[in-house]
Amino acid sequence: MKWDHWKSFYLQILSKMGYDMEKDREAALLLRELLLENENYILTENIKERIGERVYVFGAGPSLEKKLERREFGGTLISSDGATSALLENGIVPHIIVTDLDGNFEDIKRANGLGAYVVVHAHGDNMDKLKHYVPKLKNVLGTCQTQPLDIIYNFGGFTDGDRAVFLAEGLGAKEIFLIGFDFGEIVGKWSKPYLKEHTPIWESKKKKFEIAQILLDWLKKNGKAKIIKV
Repeated sequence: MKWDHWKSFYLQILSKMGYDMEKDREAALLLRELLLENENYILTENIKERIGERVYVFGAGPSLEKKLERREFGGTLISSDGATSALLENGIVPHIIVTDLDGNFEDIKRANGLGAYVVVHAHGDNMDKLKHYVPKLKNVLGTCQTQPLDIIYNFGGFTDGDRAVFLAEGLGAKEIFLIGFDFGEIVGKWSKPYLKEHTPIWESKKKKFEIAQILLDWLKKNGKAKIIKV
């Protein structure tokens, strides 16, 4: 998605969530600085090599556990943040992780060590996590939700899950299967490290789900990939 098109969505997100555009910009610049300093970044052409025609994107919804038990997945595997932990518990290493570093970092780092590329997202509320965790990773693609920079990209999308779908679609996927995208009244236990069980949704999370659904519906209608919720 081009910035000129994404900007209209972004301004609506700022209004709905009460976020600060300047803080988002500061975070994007910080992530760029950290990646250059640690020389641990990759570019879109590197990650595009991993995106096949068939892609499975794993969300952290409560249905994820049973979905992982019941089937095998033949294609590119992209986990959204905390879903990485569920995949590892089932012996699955994703090819790509999309995260704003809210998930279990030790699991993200472990998967990264086993070969997963990590798409790290910068926003105004996670600058401390960027400083702490980014230097500990390798093969990092930086993303932001404001205007992109030279090595910091914006593919569109808002939550880790729908950003992963926008990433896959933007880099050439033809079919994208959504696993664990529930968007219901219950938040999956993998969404946050402090959750020990599935939990009733809270207000800010509900707003995020609503935005994610709007964006995915838009992508289904306007993107080139076929998007299938499993």
